[in-house]
Amino acid sequence: MTAQITLVGNIATPPHFKTLPSGLTITTFRLASSQRRFDQSSGGWVDGDRSFFTVSAYRRLAEHVHRSLNKGDRVVLTGRVKVREWENDSGKGTAVEIDAEAIGPDLMWGTTVFQRDGASQGATPASSDTWAVPGGGDAVGGGSDAASRGSVASGEWPTVEPGAALTNDARELEGTPF
Repeated sequence: MTAQITLVGNIATPPHFKTLPSGLTITTFRLASSQRRFDQSSGGWVDGDRSFFTVSAYRRLAEHVHRSLNKGDRVVLTGRVKVREWENDSGKGTAVEIDAEAIGPDLMWGTTVFQRDGASQGATPASSDTWAVPGGGDAVGGGSDAASRGSVASGEWPTVEPGAALTNDARELEGTPF
C-alpha cells in the first residue's frame, strides 16, 4: 500500500525532462518544503525545518510540468509517497520520493493563466469567440423544453455567439442570487 501526500513548497532544482527508449516521458525535480510558524517570543513568523523530496511526473503530466514550471516556483502537489533506504561509499540514509498525480502553482503567491491542452479535452471549440452551452439545442431563441435544446447525454456541446439572446430558461434565472 502506498500513502497519498499533499505538499506545498518551492521547486529547488530545474525540472529535468527525459524520454525513455520505451517512449515514457518523465520530469523530475527536487521540492523544498518547510512549515512556517508564529514565534510568540519574537512576535514574528519563522521557518521550521526544511524537508526535500524528489518528485517524478510521468506521461502528459511530465510534459506539462516541463513546459510550465521552473526552479523557484511555489507549487502545490499531490502524489504517492515512496520511502527508500540508500547506502553508498559516503554513508547511508533515507530518500523520500513522490510520484506526482497533480501539480499546480500555489496561487497564494501569484497568479497564472491556465491553458487547457487540446488533446486532454477531446474536441476543440469551433472558434475562439464562441461559447459552449451544456444541454445543446438552439440557445439563441429556442424553447424551454429539453427536446428543443437537445440532450446532455449526447455529449455534443453546441456553440453560441457571445452577446446572443438568452433562452427562456436563462431569463428565468436572471437576478437569482447564488
